[in-house]
Amino acid sequence: MRSKGVIHADTQVLVPFFDVDTMHVVWHGHYVKYLEVARCALLDKLGHNYKQMLESGYAWPVIDLQLRYVRGAVFGQTLNVRASLVEWENRLKINYLISDLASGERLTRASSVQVAVEIASREMQLASPKVFTDAVARALP
Repeated sequence: MRSKGVIHADTQVLVPFFDVDTMHVVWHGHYVKYLEVARCALLDKLGHNYKQMLESGYAWPVIDLQLRYVRGAVFGQTLNVRASLVEWENRLKINYLISDLASGERLTRASSVQVAVEIASREMQLASPKVFTDAVARALP
């Protein structure tokens, strides 16, 4: 069973014409862009977005990305993209759900994993930096 996460952020995306392919559905690669929009909203909600990560001396590259397509989104459709924080102590794992905003129908689910890398040394960290875990602790309900 997929974890719902402890904190989530919802964003809406109106599918633009330039994201659809010749089959009139969103090209599969564009879903990653929609996930990134939701991930940024979640990090803003945590109070530790990419700018703050950089200022703290850490980069957070994506090391794993999984998507499961259920139904294709189409031009003009309004999507709800939910990003949910699942893990944060040793790595940053986020689960996503892309659904039709009007009906709630599930279209895609995904997950991403990121790890902290100290920018100065380029060394991967075995635990998330305290500055990040403290931000999560402040944001928890």
